Amino acid sequence: MPEEPDPPGIGDGEQKSWRAPDGSWASSAARRRNMQAIRNRDTKPELTIRRLVHALGLRYRVAARPLPDLRRTADLVFRPAKVAVFIDGCYWHGCPEHYIPPRTNKGYWSEKVTKNVARDRDTDEQLADAGWAVLRYWEHENPVACAHQIADTVRRRREEPT
Repeated sequence: MPEEPDPPGIGDGEQKSWRAPDGSWASSAARRRNMQAIRNRDTKPELTIRRLVHALGLRYRVAARPLPDLRRTADLVFRPAKVAVFIDGCYWHGCPEHYIPPRTNKGYWSEKVTKNVARDRDTDEQLADAGWAVLRYWEHENPVACAHQIADTVRRRREEPT
């Protein structure tokens, strides 16, 4: 059976003939490219906070699972102290100050953000039930204040008797 040729790529000048597959979230080739380029780790706010926390003398795991059975990763994980840190993007996690609903494909994106928020609450609950401290920050928060709060929490929990 002969192989079918690969469909034209988005970046090879075929954008006008590109059509989203059935059930796709992409409303256009440009939107698809844009959404695929969004980072899920090593964002600028995350890197800034990591650098500041490191400068305060703390060491941590990056993009690690706090609990092996929980298929979710925290941005910074301090395992011995049981502290999980999340730096949430305003759009993807529904910031009450900065979230702006999408103009296109509203149903899909609004539902996705709603599910992200529900997953965040579930993650917080599961980690708290396992004895972890969960620290969540918005990407727009002061990184110096976040780093100091993280350091204080980790140091306090290291000193607590187990």
